[in-house]
Amino acid sequence: MKKRITLVLLIILCTSIISGCTNLDYDKDGQTVYNYEDVKDTLIRFHVIANSDTDEDQNLKLKVRDEVIKYLYPYLKDSDSIEKSRSILLEHENKVREITNKVISDNGYNYNVKIELSHENFPEKSYGNLTLPQGRYEAFRIIIGSGQGRNWWCVMFPPLCFIDVTKGKVEEDKSKEVLDSQILSNKEEQEEEEDKPVIKFRILEFFKSIFG
Repeated sequence: MKKRITLVLLIILCTSIISGCTNLDYDKDGQTVYNYEDVKDTLIRFHVIANSDTDEDQNLKLKVRDEVIKYLYPYLKDSDSIEKSRSILLEHENKVREITNKVISDNGYNYNVKIELSHENFPEKSYGNLTLPQGRYEAFRIIIGSGQGRNWWCVMFPPLCFIDVTKGKVEEDKSKEVLDSQILSNKEEQEEEEDKPVIKFRILEFFKSIFG
């Protein structure tokens, strides 16, 4: 009987350890590599898609990127939640469209512009010492013209775009702190929402089925 109890407890312990480890972020050669399940609902990516792959259209895409980031940075740099950042982006959407249209016209083009918040697939990407896994994320997208060209992306929340453009160590540290805080907050909310009485009941029933 004692051996049976010991075996059951070992199985429960091992299952808990394995489950916990699959959700951990880890360091690899000084690089913090985040787990997709932890960050998938904590980020807003920024996505600029060029009209085509010509050198002119690609250069135009980068000019749009620079002007939009320059405009949005003061509003987003101190945001401490994805909800607040989303609200800021929606609030300034018309101004972003105005800036984008001006950059396009100033460079002699008349492309249409589409701006949207949507969910898109992104590859793995590193920002300084932070690595975000590939996966599907919420994105603030600017689509120029036909949107058939190569795209450029970064992260609007936390503000990793400003690391990507300026290589700023201060922004990297601040963004990691915000991201870690957001992940922790989400985990705490998930734990609170778990139906603990049901789980306890099922565990009790499990032991009853073994020893009853």
